[in-house]
This record gives sequence, structure tokens and C-alpha cells, in this order.
Amino acid sequence: MTTETSARGHGPDASDEYEHAPVPPAARRGLWSVASVWFGFPMNLGNAVFGGVIVYHLGLLWGFGAILAGNLVLLGYVGLLSRAAARTGENFSLQAAGAFGERGRKLAAAFLATVVVGWFSFQIGLTGTTLHQILGWSPWLGAVVGGIVYTAITVAGIRALSLLGFVAVPLFVVLAGIALALGVDDGGVSLGDALSYGGGGHALSFGAAMSIVIAGFADSGTMTADFTRWAKDGRSALVATLGAFPFANGVAFGVGGLVVAIGGAADPAVDGGGFLGLLSGHGALLTPVAVLFVFANLGSVATHCLYNAAVGWSAITPARMRPLAVVLGALGLLAALTGVWDAFLDWLNLLGVFVPPIGAVLIVDQLRRARAPFPVPRGHHAPAFLAWALGAGAAALAHYLAPAAVDALVGIAVAAASFVLLTRRRSRSAGEASLTPGEPAPGESAPRASLAAPSRQGAV
Repeated sequence: MTTETSARGHGPDASDEYEHAPVPPAARRGLWSVASVWFGFPMNLGNAVFGGVIVYHLGLLWGFGAILAGNLVLLGYVGLLSRAAARTGENFSLQAAGAFGERGRKLAAAFLATVVVGWFSFQIGLTGTTLHQILGWSPWLGAVVGGIVYTAITVAGIRALSLLGFVAVPLFVVLAGIALALGVDDGGVSLGDALSYGGGGHALSFGAAMSIVIAGFADSGTMTADFTRWAKDGRSALVATLGAFPFANGVAFGVGGLVVAIGGAADPAVDGGGFLGLLSGHGALLTPVAVLFVFANLGSVATHCLYNAAVGWSAITPARMRPLAVVLGALGLLAALTGVWDAFLDWLNLLGVFVPPIGAVLIVDQLRRARAPFPVPRGHHAPAFLAWALGAGAAALAHYLAPAAVDALVGIAVAAASFVLLTRRRSRSAGEASLTPGEPAPGESAPRASLAAPSRQGAV
């Protein structure tokens, strides 16, 4: 990394997003800066909605158990990928080359960078409908304003995402606390009543509830390298991930669950634990604060997703992140205006089935690279794609044939095991055991410096 920086003839540029190269040590950011990026991401209104839906179907205690279990899975999954990203400084697309090949990484990156635009569209649509409820605006007008604002923030880069996290989190905590207090006061509900809430619907199993929690961050969690590559070391990346899972994500889901448990949701089966309705009719001051909250909170999610998409596409094309953010932001806005975001539940199921197996393959690949340098395949690494397909197929079967199963966990386990077995068999057939250290296997390139540099392997 230092060689690349010196070759340019100057130090790290503060505005450089490092789309095509690892982040050099001199450009890494402090713990709080990286943590605020992840910390402000999950603590959002959308997750409160999902938390309310889970508690409505399982009851408060069982619902909270599913929320905690899902978050612990995310902690392990995202944490391992984050630690690897801090060790190498690579974004998701560069990180994926080791597993999927130099050419194959483009397919994996393009898939996830496109999928995550769907999340951006959902947040735009949710902005429009929420502003309609608060101010009476046309949903289209609110969506257009939100799309423009969120795209502009994304164009500003990783610094803007960090600052937005510092604003979004306190607003969420304060307004959620006020909403819960008002809900308890208006409904005359005690803490005991909330704890004993048994749920009003029973269409959701414990495993399905866990799947909702995991699927919510399957895509951006898999692409965590885009954020945590900025961390100074693996320990900082893990701490940043811990702030998101289970803390920030758990708080958001938990608040939504409490809203339903105290009777603060008019239609919990549909609207879940959205709490802005509890703030209406309690003073004119809360209205502008609620509007600011909508843009800061939903904007935090939207900007992170658009950043993932722009970095992903810029890493596999000659284009830079900022122009791509504008183009993808416009496409996401158009998708939101067509009403595509209404099919969100189907989208969530798709994410839980097809995305986690990609991360499982990456985790196995990065774990073995942490022990010793491996050559990076030049083309498309067939074992990685086959393991991805097997994991996704197993997750899909679990989704339809075993509703109580956790789709994402099934996909992760099958993909990881398949990749281990397939690469072991390929190594034996290629005769890698007889190669001298650092010699490439037949059909593969030499070990890439960005993956095998001793200084990076020594990082914690």
C-alpha cells in the first residue's frame, strides 16, 4: 500500500475514496469515525417497523429473543468480514477477487451493488409516505426531495456518512424515548403489561423472525468492507461492528417491539413499530423535529446503501464513485416513483436467500489468506460460484420446505462447507502441495501483494 502511495508522488488525498486500490495506512480513520458510520446505519425507523412486526407475531419476550439471536449471527458474520477488510484495506469488490477471481469478482460485486440500490429506493419511498403522514405532502414530492438530498450527501463521501451518523443516532434515541413515554401515558399501560404481551398474530416462527433480522443487513453487511476498510486495525473494525450488532440494530428493533407491546401501533401487522404517530398532537415543536428526524434517520440508511452501490460499481468500471452515485441515485429514485419499493417483503426474502452465501465464501477465503498467501485466480473461480449456488439453493429449499428454519444460516453453512471441500479437492488435483512457497498454481496468477503483504497480515 505504501508503495502505491509513493508511486503517485504525494500523500493520501482526503477526498480520495480509493475505489480501485486498498486504503493506505496514512488515510485510515479513527475508531469513532468508523464506528459512527456503522452505528448510525442500523438505528433507523425501518428496523423499528420490522421489530414491531416480529413482536406482534411472537410476543415481547420471544420476539426480543429472536431479535437478539439474529443480531448475534450478524455480529459474527459482519465482524469476520470487517476484520478482514481492516487487515487488507480493500473494498468489497477487491476483497472478493481472492474467492471469485479477478474477473469473477465483477459478477459478485455487480450483483450486490445492484441489489443494494433496492434498499436505497425503499428508503426514498418510505420518506415520501412518512412526510405525507406528517405534513400532508404528496408522496411523490417527499420521495423526490429525499432522493435528491440523500444523493447529495452520498456524493460528499465517507466523511458525510460519518457526520450523518452522529446526528441520526441521538435523534432516534431522543424521539423514540419521547414516543414511548407518550404511548405509555396515553394508553395507561404498565411495564408488566408490556412484558406480558403475548402477540396478536401467529404467522411468524422464531426462525422466520431471525431471518428478517439477518436479511435486513445481508447485503450491506456482506459489503461491510466498503466501510471498515478505513479502520486502522482489525480490532477497531470489530468494535465498530459491535456498535451496530447487536447494539444499534437491537435498539431499533427493540423500540419497535415496545411500541407494539404498549399498544402504540394502530395496525401492527402492517405498520409494525413505527413510532412517529405517537408524537402527533403533542405540540407544534415536535412536527419540525420529526421532519428533521425523517431526513436524518432514513437518510442515514439511504446514503449508506447508495455509497455501497457506487463504490461497488466504481470498483469494476473505470468510473469514479461520485459520478456513479449521481447516476445510481437517479435510477433508485425512478424505481421508487414507480412503486417498486412496495414489493419490499419479497425483496427481503430474496436477500436472505441469495446474499449470505456470498459472505460465507468470502469469510472462508479470508480466513485461509490470513494464515498464508494464496494466489488470486485470474478468471472466474468456479468453486466459489458453485459454493454460492449450493448455499443459495439450500437456503431457498429451507425457505419453502422448512418455514421454521433460518434461511440465511442454512445458506451460510452450506456455502462455507461447499467452498472448503471444493477448494481442497481442487488444490489436490492441481498439485498445489508440491509447489514452492509463493509459486502460483496452474491457471492462476501469482499472489497479489495487496493480499499477501506481511505488514498487513501482521495487523490485528
